[in-house]
Amino acid sequence: MSLPKTSLLRLKKNAYLRDMCDTISFGQNQLIQPLFVVESVKGQEEIPGLRGNVRLSEESAYKQIEADIESGVMQFILFFVPKKQNSESFNTDYSTSVMHKIKKQFSGAANFWVDTCLCSSLDTGHCCVHHDSGQINLEKSLQLLAKMALELGQAGADGIAPSDMMDGRVAAMRGALDKAALFDIPIMSYSTKFASAMYGPFRGAADSAPQQGDRKAYQLDVRDSIQALEASRRCAEEGADFLMVKPGMTSIDLIPQIKAQTGKHVGAYQVSGEYASLVALEEKGFGDFKSLLLETWCVFRRAGSSFIITYGARDAKSIMEKL
Repeated sequence: MSLPKTSLLRLKKNAYLRDMCDTISFGQNQLIQPLFVVESVKGQEEIPGLRGNVRLSEESAYKQIEADIESGVMQFILFFVPKKQNSESFNTDYSTSVMHKIKKQFSGAANFWVDTCLCSSLDTGHCCVHHDSGQINLEKSLQLLAKMALELGQAGADGIAPSDMMDGRVAAMRGALDKAALFDIPIMSYSTKFASAMYGPFRGAADSAPQQGDRKAYQLDVRDSIQALEASRRCAEEGADFLMVKPGMTSIDLIPQIKAQTGKHVGAYQVSGEYASLVALEEKGFGDFKSLLLETWCVFRRAGSSFIITYGARDAKSIMEKL
């Protein structure tokens, strides 16, 4: 038995997913808080530019999640950063071990997505494996990504969020999950993700800066709206349950087009550079951070975002009092 690629049952299995599909109201239940869990960190480490966010050790991650849930956070996206990296493979022992413990401790208290990419696991800092010639080894990259999605799903991830931008990765992951009878694990695809200058603070947080070259060979060109729309259509056809634009603010024109062309719920990732710019505006005396943040969230929602990934989700309860 298997569910159709576009199963609607996956989107109804818990209140967190049903809230993500709410097209009427807007509240904290539609915001997703990123967390960086870093094997080499002891305690916490500040992330420059991302005020209120830190790199967490395993032990401090549990405390942070507990505090965030108490403050009203209902959804997280987890970024696992292992200590050991190599050039052609990865080891998910760390991420699956921590994911299993998080799910065991907080099962039912929140929804946990896991960013699924190779960039923090490979010493190249790239989202894929390359041939000696420098060309992308797509077959091997897809095999590794599907294996990662499967192992994280088996460890208890509530949802998989592929961010690599490889052709065919949603189909590969959906196939691996379904083969293991993990039919009800949804995929939230970074479906329209640009090669952007807005990711600086994140790359330090996730140890994911490319060691050579850049990601323009697989992430989208910001000048090309045709491929941007095609990328999301393809992810929808391959079985993605949710789609996403990244960076959020500079992709906002695409949200209604993607919704219209795919019939899928589309979200926005308010990326590290966008968030850090709001922090800088307040620090320079040019605006109130909470008002700026709320304004951006309202604009994302106005554009048609069903959900927003934002580094300020943990402060949303007090911020949304302004609504």
